[in-house]
Amino acid sequence: MVDIEKVKQWAVSRWTLGDLHGVSHWERVDRNGQMLATPDCDLTVIHLFAYLHDSCRVDDSYDDQHGPRAAKMIVSLKKTLLKDLTDHQFKLLQTACYLHTTAHSTGDPTIDVCFDADRLDLGRVGITPDPRKMATKRGKKVASHLK
Repeated sequence: MVDIEKVKQWAVSRWTLGDLHGVSHWERVDRNGQMLATPDCDLTVIHLFAYLHDSCRVDDSYDDQHGPRAAKMIVSLKKTLLKDLTDHQFKLLQTACYLHTTAHSTGDPTIDVCFDADRLDLGRVGITPDPRKMATKRGKKVASHLK
């Protein structure tokens, strides 16, 4: 079993930017993901996404390549911190990180929960999440109450 706390500590130890995309955001994404998850979601992937999806940002403002960088970076963790992931879990995590700023949805319940968990925290930057841009039914419902 992957030690989520060790992954979180690893991400925190290398984080150099502010809190906008940092630890407090990651913790909110984690909570959002747990709230949105359905029985067909992989909770381990959702936890890991929360702490890794923004961990390769080089700018706390605009950084359109941070998702692809995170997807590439997690390959370096495959034999250490992520060694207990199945190949399928690893692929889900890598895809969710890679696409989280460019794709609306994928049709995969785990990846789509990852996307919505991140989007539901847009209020921190003054953006109210748009229910029409959420990937899951639960995400749409939660976002519709945030207006």
